[in-house]
Amino acid sequence: MRTMGLDYGERRIGVAMSDLFGWTAQGLEVIDRKVVTDPMARIAELIKEYEVGAIVVGLPKNMNGTIGPSGENCITFAESIKQTLDLPVRLWDERLTTVSAERTLLEADVSRNKRKQVIDKMAAAILLQSYLDSVVK
Repeated sequence: MRTMGLDYGERRIGVAMSDLFGWTAQGLEVIDRKVVTDPMARIAELIKEYEVGAIVVGLPKNMNGTIGPSGENCITFAESIKQTLDLPVRLWDERLTTVSAERTLLEADVSRNKRKQVIDKMAAAILLQSYLDSVVK
């Protein structure tokens, strides 16, 4: 059974998927809410296609550990997933995942336009990998 990682944002949702063993995370796609009218339906399609058993949603916290408006939106989104798709959903601290993804892409000399297209799924992969590393025995 796979675990899905979601980096939720107002405009885009980065999607990552674990391998079958739950050892590694790979960026899968970016759901652009201006293009996809029903992101929850797309997430449901991916869950079915990849036989997902659990979901990890990134929870952006402030550096002092408090939860701001973006974090509140992620909590609401996670609750919506849990109720709509009837799967276990775990919130996971995603502080600095986007910064880390941006740094990696800059070091790889990826163009600004290409970075914009992949940063969200890369951030999702980083947060999912962090979660997987914490649960691997």
